[in-house]
Amino acid sequence: MIITAKTILGLNKKYNIIENLCERELNPEGVGFDIRVGEIYKLTSKGYLGVDNRNTPNIEKIADISDGDKKVVLAPGEFILVKTIEKVNLPSKKININHEPCYLMMDVYPRSTLQRCGVYFKGTKTDPGYHGELTFSLKNVSEFPFELELGARIANVVFKEVYGELSRAYGGQWKGGRVATEKVEKQI
Repeated sequence: MIITAKTILGLNKKYNIIENLCERELNPEGVGFDIRVGEIYKLTSKGYLGVDNRNTPNIEKIADISDGDKKVVLAPGEFILVKTIEKVNLPSKKININHEPCYLMMDVYPRSTLQRCGVYFKGTKTDPGYHGELTFSLKNVSEFPFELELGARIANVVFKEVYGELSRAYGGQWKGGRVATEKVEKQI
């Protein structure tokens, strides 16, 4: 079941579920929260995903809002990784939301302005136990340049209740908002 943004704001006081929300999102519209671009990276090498090991491409940070960067322009066909300003902290234990204790997970959806501009957005679900900023990808699939301002709202996150028992909460290597691996590493 989807949990309203207003309910999450109430839970935020106890569980610190989402940090660094902009002023607009303290009175959210609809069921989710819009989240913003904080850092932008480009890939600079090949990657590898094997059965036991992985090595993501090397990355180069091309813009960071905390450094005062204002915007980037994506050329047609260009692919980037985007890290959010907001940070999520999904409890690894069940919490009381409305009735029966449950876990909390999150789904992400692109803002429709991206598709209207010819920009493909890819995000993933976020499991109980994850904490950190979120990383998404954008690719300009149009034939025109696309300007992206840092601090712009690019996605909407929606929180959901998860019932039943987990084998284990998320403990993966992406915790803490890491964007890439530094070398070949064993997958957990």
